[in-house]
Amino acid sequence: MTETPHSWFANHAATLERATEAIKDRGYWSAYPESPSPRVYGETAAAEGEAAFRGYLDAKFPLDQPGITDWVATERSPFGVPLLVSYPHVDPATLIASATAALPAWRDAGPQTRAGVCMEILARLHAHIFELANAVQFTSGQAFVMAFQAGGAHALDRALEAVAYAYAEMTRHPATAGWEKPAGKGDPLRMTKTFHVVPRGVALVIGCNTFPTWNSYPGLFASLVTGNPVVIKPHPGAVLPLAITVRYARAALEEAGFDPNLVQLAAEAPGEGLAKTLALDPAVRIIDFTGSTEFGDWLEANARQAAVYTEKAGVNTIVVDSTDDFAGMCRNIGFSLTLYSGQMCTTPQNILVPAGGIETDQGHKSFDEVAAGIAATVAKLTGDPARAVELTGAIVNDGVLTRLSEVESVGEAVLPSSPVAHPAFAEATVRTPTVVKLTSADAAVYGREWFGPISFVIATDSTAASIDIFRSTVLAKGALTAAVYSTSELVLSAVEDASLDAGVHLSCNLTGGVFVNQSAAFSDFHATGANPAANAALTDGAYVSNRFRVVQSRRHTTA
Repeated sequence: MTETPHSWFANHAATLERATEAIKDRGYWSAYPESPSPRVYGETAAAEGEAAFRGYLDAKFPLDQPGITDWVATERSPFGVPLLVSYPHVDPATLIASATAALPAWRDAGPQTRAGVCMEILARLHAHIFELANAVQFTSGQAFVMAFQAGGAHALDRALEAVAYAYAEMTRHPATAGWEKPAGKGDPLRMTKTFHVVPRGVALVIGCNTFPTWNSYPGLFASLVTGNPVVIKPHPGAVLPLAITVRYARAALEEAGFDPNLVQLAAEAPGEGLAKTLALDPAVRIIDFTGSTEFGDWLEANARQAAVYTEKAGVNTIVVDSTDDFAGMCRNIGFSLTLYSGQMCTTPQNILVPAGGIETDQGHKSFDEVAAGIAATVAKLTGDPARAVELTGAIVNDGVLTRLSEVESVGEAVLPSSPVAHPAFAEATVRTPTVVKLTSADAAVYGREWFGPISFVIATDSTAASIDIFRSTVLAKGALTAAVYSTSELVLSAVEDASLDAGVHLSCNLTGGVFVNQSAAFSDFHATGANPAANAALTDGAYVSNRFRVVQSRRHTTA
């Protein structure tokens, strides 16, 4: 059987081809402009997107799914803006049954049609990027520009990256092949073989509070393009961005002639524990999760029927040995600590510095001077409230506030955290980052994750000791990022070896406009799957290839 691709495949073929080239050459490329400038998106796009977002507030979200039993509202904006959006609540069995029924036609459509439809969904989401950005901002606490970039353009890039990887894997082998084997003096043995890409089954995406689109889109689109219907279970605090995503995805699927139940929203009632119920359903064969180590470990241990992809907690580390740009190093680290109040899974937490200090372009700097230099940058970035909140955003949930309170009794604060009055949102919860000094003996403190605007500058016996702490901590607790500052090639090589041992991505001597907690789609891998912080990488071949199987059929061919 030869599938005829949907016309949308031809419409988006050039973009898909360019994305496939990008994942091979790993250079810079982006399909979706990250600047919200009117020069890029037009004079009316921002206002129209904000109006669309506000149209959802204090109302039932316009999403028609089968089996609606109730409406639930669980979001509380970190900016103090009343959201009051209610979402359809559907019985889990109905979600699974609807997804299962939608699978066969989607499977039979073939890789090209599925890729074309997924590309069209991405195009439609891009057309509503300001709407998405506002939804991400007011549910996650990100400042608007970051929400536009990470929650909009970069999330779409990561989704496209997943589609490109999946399309390459699905089309690695021909759809059909002629097979002919010599048979001595008789006629050759001839067969026609057909290779079908067969999805695993229903996929479950469990969203997170901080990056509801960026962390969910790779799994969503990797599963969908490989033929699996997807049920999206958002974090109760960040439902709207994924509800918007589901709305436009369902509309595109239906327009293309497919069952819109290929993508469904699973909004949960307070305390329902819907993720566990769905995760253990035998029909759920793929799970993507971003969140706590505790629940990630539970999924890996208990959802045995599914391929489980998790991104969990980690202890991101910087090894400071020496630098030829002390001011640039402090600026770069300080910005990384300040961005989104450190509420990123890639934000540095542990900064390892020899107790005897380091050599710099400004002469020898003591341990205290290094800590003070980093803290001074954070203080400068957060000194003016109007400027600060455009970097820090707001605190996403009470767990971050609890940790900020707890850390007050730990070590010596070089820079205490303090509240900031948001100039635009009086009810916003904003806190500046804290920088705390510790010693290498405080492993019980720095050896766990303190998610939020909390970082430690840790005095070690030497750079060699710092490298040992870095390696052992990441092997034990995991990390998504690591960095090193040194003017010595021997030290840089030693830290790189340690990063290979620990299975963590490494950045060296960042002093300019590239930061350790930011990664670029099509070029940088996010996580490795090689340490406890995550069991997969976004995005590589391994992330997509286990979402489908190749099933062949063969028939004799007559001459």
